[in-house]
Amino acid sequence: MPYILGLHDLVRCLKTESPMMTFGTWLLTIFCGRFVGKDEFGNRYYRMNKRGNLRRERRWVVYKGTVEGSKVPPMWHAWLSHTITEPPFEKSAARAAWQKEHVPNLTGTSGAYHPPGAIEKGAGAPEDYEAWRPN
Repeated sequence: MPYILGLHDLVRCLKTESPMMTFGTWLLTIFCGRFVGKDEFGNRYYRMNKRGNLRRERRWVVYKGTVEGSKVPPMWHAWLSHTITEPPFEKSAARAAWQKEHVPNLTGTSGAYHPPGAIEKGAGAPEDYEAWRPN
């Protein structure tokens, strides 16, 4: 059953500091969007009802919660970027044995990756390092 955006989505869009979608995206989704599918993270995918004079069909995602591009699964990303023509569904987008579970983008958080010797890990300058001093 297609998800229909309602007034509660508009209120949430306008009240939050980091809205899940802009007011323009909300209007586009209401008037021109056709629901295509939903992924395992709850993100909803839409396509434009009418192509008009556009060369390619317009496709977009309405994120559930925080707007973060890394929350889009690879197969849905392929569909959004017109790499594949048909939207992936749970049956066709089976996870391969070598694929890992999704990990959100941790850049800027305490969980971000810092290589060995990084200042953020508390390491000082290496012993063989000599700072440049102008004459």
